Amino acid sequence: MKIAAIQMVSGMDTQGNLATARSLLERAAAQGAELAVLPEYFCSMGRRDSDKLLLRETPGAGPIQDFLARCAHELQLWIVGGTLPLFASDAEHVRNSSLVYDPAGHCVARYDKIHLFRFANGREHYDESRTIEAGTEPVQFELTARSGARWRVGLSVCYDLRFPELYRAHARAGADLLLVPSAFTYTTGEAHWEILLRARAIENLAYVLAPAQGGQHENGRRTWGHSMLIDPWGSVLASLAQGPGVVLGELSAQRLQEVRTQLPALEHRVL
Repeated sequence: MKIAAIQMVSGMDTQGNLATARSLLERAAAQGAELAVLPEYFCSMGRRDSDKLLLRETPGAGPIQDFLARCAHELQLWIVGGTLPLFASDAEHVRNSSLVYDPAGHCVARYDKIHLFRFANGREHYDESRTIEAGTEPVQFELTARSGARWRVGLSVCYDLRFPELYRAHARAGADLLLVPSAFTYTTGEAHWEILLRARAIENLAYVLAPAQGGQHENGRRTWGHSMLIDPWGSVLASLAQGPGVVLGELSAQRLQEVRTQLPALEHRVL
C-alpha cells in the first residue's frame, strides 16, 4: 500500500493553507497513495499561541473538518488531518486533535495530543499547555487497503515522540504503522528528530510515517521538516528536507512479517 506524508510551511491564512494542502493531497492521490497524512497545525501557524482559539471547531462541524471530509471523499483517500483545534473544557484552551477520514468522507477516529511541548533555551520559549488541553488516551484505527490487506495504525503528534510508552501501547494493540504529524522546531529537530523516529520504528517493529512542517514561517518560527517514512528495521525509505512537498513510500506486509519473525522483540515479557 502506498502512503504519503504531506510536508507544509503553513502560514497565518487558513484558506491559503487549505488550498496548499488540497494541492499536495491531489498530488499524493495522483501518485497512487491510499493514505495521506498532513502535518501538525496544517491549517494555521498563527502569530500568537492564542490564535488557535479563534479557529477552534466543535467536533463534527466546522470548515476545516468539512475540508478534510470533502478531500477524502473526492480524492478517494484515507486522510489524517495532522492537527486542528477543537473545543476544550474551558474557553482558554483547545484540544490539538488529529482526525482520521475514510474515503467515504466519514471521520472514523480522533486522537487528542497527550504530551504538550515545553522548551526554553534562552533564545526560544514554548509552552503548549498555555493554550492546549492535553488528551488522555492512545487511539488506533484499522485501515483496509485496496488489496484487501488490513493495517492497524497508531496515532500520535509531535512531542509525543519523546515518550516511548505511548508507542509501546500502540504496539501492544497490534499497530503496524505509527503516525507522527509534527511541527518540530529547527533546534530540536536538528538534534533529535530522525533518531527518535527511527528508535520508535525499531523498538516497536512498525513502520513510522512522520509528516512535518518544514521551513521559515510567516510568524517567524522555523521548523525542521525532514518528513519521512521509516521501515520496521529503522531504515529511512523516503524523506524531504525542507519546503512543501509529498513524501511517498510503500508499506509491505511481507517486510513487516520478516522483521517481526527475525527479531521477535514484541514477544518478550514486560518487566
